[in-house]
Amino acid sequence: MARKGTKQNTYTDEFIKQVVTERLEQGKSYRFLEQQHGIPKGTIKTWVHKYRQRGTTERQQRGRSKQDESTDYKEKYEILKKYLEFLEEVEQEKK
Repeated sequence: MARKGTKQNTYTDEFIKQVVTERLEQGKSYRFLEQQHGIPKGTIKTWVHKYRQRGTTERQQRGRSKQDESTDYKEKYEILKKYLEFLEEVEQEKK
């Protein structure tokens, strides 16, 4: 884990794919790629490992997905209101 205040490098998906391709298809060593691109070999190993697992070098989405924007809060409120009315009717029928 990086220390507080240190800059983290960000690499494009195309660059990551290029480095992984050099490693897997051209057989270049981790040490050579480390020296050529100035990237720690642990990072390259991580990229190769993820590529072997997923079959792609593209990053996965993190976090929660965005909610459907077509249903706004007013619609949700109306749906909940109708559901509560339904529950009240069911309770009255039980009694």
